[in-house]
Amino acid sequence: MNPATTALVLIEFQNDFTSEGGTLHGAVAEVMASTDMLNKAGAAATATRSAGGCVIHSPISYHEGYYEINSDPYGILAGVVGSKSFIKGGWGAEIVESMAPHDGDIVLEGKRGLDAFGSTNLDFILRSKGIQTVVLAGFLTNCCVESTMRSAYERGYEVITLTDAVAATSQAEHDNAIQYDYPMFSKPMTVADYLETLAGASVADSSRGY
Repeated sequence: MNPATTALVLIEFQNDFTSEGGTLHGAVAEVMASTDMLNKAGAAATATRSAGGCVIHSPISYHEGYYEINSDPYGILAGVVGSKSFIKGGWGAEIVESMAPHDGDIVLEGKRGLDAFGSTNLDFILRSKGIQTVVLAGFLTNCCVESTMRSAYERGYEVITLTDAVAATSQAEHDNAIQYDYPMFSKPMTVADYLETLAGASVADSSRGY
């Protein structure tokens, strides 16, 4: 891993998921607590910035009325509409304070579906910055994170999924995705392992004079 060509993509660290009072928080709170994922994701972001890597935030939002998507949504998007989640300009759509963007971070615009590549310029940004390794954290383990993981893999990036910095609506769904799906399309690792790898790469680059 080269920190200079590494990007940490933080998917939907927004109040509706992360915070008490969020429309979907109750559904993910148990899995979040099981790994302390919010604090671990924050540690990953801090370490990535310090090492010279890129931090990218990928929030999702809709105008009230959800005109950007099918008028008769089903599946996960029906749940978003039914719970009135991620309404643009509202508290629920805001990135949680502990994960707020820092100077130099990038905030994607236009995410309306599951895959962070799908309706944004994420691929353009990554290629413009010479990114080779994409590291993923966020919500949901088996939905937006997994969709983005698959797309990054298909596009030829080295993909790392942070297994204790993601959360789903049930422990079974979370564990199943990590055990069976993540190894097919990424290199799963814990945040502790990622920090160790990042630190080792930074020391190696320093010794080479980079």
